[in-house]
Amino acid sequence: MSIDLGIPTLGTADVPQRGEDEKLTGKDFTSDQEVRWCPGCGDYIVLKAVQGFLPELGLRRENITFVSGIGCSSRFPYYLDTYGMHSIHGRAPAIATGLATSRKDLSVWVVTGDGDALSIGGNHLIHAMRRNVNMTILLFNNKIYGLTKGQYSPTSDVGSVTKSTPAGSVDRPFNPVSLALGAEATFVARTMDSDRKHLTGVLKAAAEHRGTSLVEIYQNCPIFNDGAFQILKDRDEASARIMHLTDGEPVRAGEGEQARVVVRDESGSLAVVPEADADPARVVRHDPTADDPSQAFALSRLDDPTFAQVPMGVFRSVSRPTYDDAVRTQVDGAVESAGGPAADRDLAALLTGNDTWTVAENAAGFEAQTR
Repeated sequence: MSIDLGIPTLGTADVPQRGEDEKLTGKDFTSDQEVRWCPGCGDYIVLKAVQGFLPELGLRRENITFVSGIGCSSRFPYYLDTYGMHSIHGRAPAIATGLATSRKDLSVWVVTGDGDALSIGGNHLIHAMRRNVNMTILLFNNKIYGLTKGQYSPTSDVGSVTKSTPAGSVDRPFNPVSLALGAEATFVARTMDSDRKHLTGVLKAAAEHRGTSLVEIYQNCPIFNDGAFQILKDRDEASARIMHLTDGEPVRAGEGEQARVVVRDESGSLAVVPEADADPARVVRHDPTADDPSQAFALSRLDDPTFAQVPMGVFRSVSRPTYDDAVRTQVDGAVESAGGPAADRDLAALLTGNDTWTVAENAAGFEAQTR
């Protein structure tokens, strides 16, 4: 599956490409480590999808790096034959920011979960998106803390009974897509572990985007929150509920008499109505390239805990200067104004610069100046 967004995608423009004679397959991106997730975990599907499409990027393995935090999803770097780092809880976006800024020759990925990214890592996540650092963030959302054995997470539904909420959660959950759009991330998408074709297409589009890409992946935890997305895995139910976002097309779900579309009502808000009753002039057509994220945000708010309608696909994809490019430009400018590369200028002059002051020549002089 390919997703044509109608804009150039330059996420790997600075990363060295493989030669035509360097053919790689998914096996080349598979490490020798035993994959150790629970049987039936959705992480297996995502891993296979990533291993399968990485060769399509045309990059050398040594120019790809995966950074993870803490959680079940954070085992990811072990299972890929690329560079990677299993970092600290919630801080993967911060570490990835340093990598992306210092090494423009790398394709930088972050693998995180709903607990890792949205709880202890919340600030790191939103500021990476706000800054538009050139990285691809895969946020696995299973609505539970799996690694620590079943506590409620920032995406758990109100009323969720877990080991840490035996009487039911009273917290209102985050909507990761809404959060990302609120931070004005330049690429925001949602997909699901069991839809391999859609998953692969979205991940490839995210990888090719220059700037921060955030992909929420609905992912099943068979041990502590089994069936959280089961209704969307049933073919008939999925057809009636999932609204695939296609550039230039009406946002709709269902077929025939059951078809429903998104319209803009008289108040300006979005609503879902039977297609047969919809005023064609009010039907919303998706535009992921709109600079204003308001419509994409409104689409993300159509979600509800019953999954009556679930927008799925690329919500937003816009071009904007990236943080790491801007930092490198500043550094290059500073080096040039200081007289060129360090080898061509006096080290002492570089350290003292033009803005210096003397405290005192000796201890007695310092004492006199301080009285």
